[in-house]
Amino acid sequence: MDKVIIYTDGACSGNPGPGGWGAVLMYGENKKEISGGSKDTTNNIMEMTAVIEALKLLKYPCEVELYSDSAYIVNCFHKNWIDGWIKKNWRNASGEPVKNKELWQELIELTKTHKVSFNKVKGHADDLYNNRCDELARNAIPKD
Repeated sequence: MDKVIIYTDGACSGNPGPGGWGAVLMYGENKKEISGGSKDTTNNIMEMTAVIEALKLLKYPCEVELYSDSAYIVNCFHKNWIDGWIKKNWRNASGEPVKNKELWQELIELTKTHKVSFNKVKGHADDLYNNRCDELARNAIPKD
């Protein structure tokens, strides 16, 4: 199984508000940058969209080292929140419906195709690729 390294980030100007996402994918010597935005969104949606869009680019099952500064995404898998949500019919610990259910479901499907290891990085620090993803995300925020 080929190994791919992916860094992702999302950003919002206001929350909710216009937002953007960015990702850097690396395989061997190859590197690809992607980004996109939405006029009305949330920071969490942009964080999730970055991960989903990056994984969707992979043409066949891969071993993925994914790096994100989003505790929302990383903790969901590290702390098995996702399993609890599914068992509780997509309800959180407070009994409320899980936000962004459709995005979580899409992400779960992608993690069935790829062997994904989620890693938390400190945002806005000295991580070169996290900073690049932040730049891509901020530049993708719609201006009008």
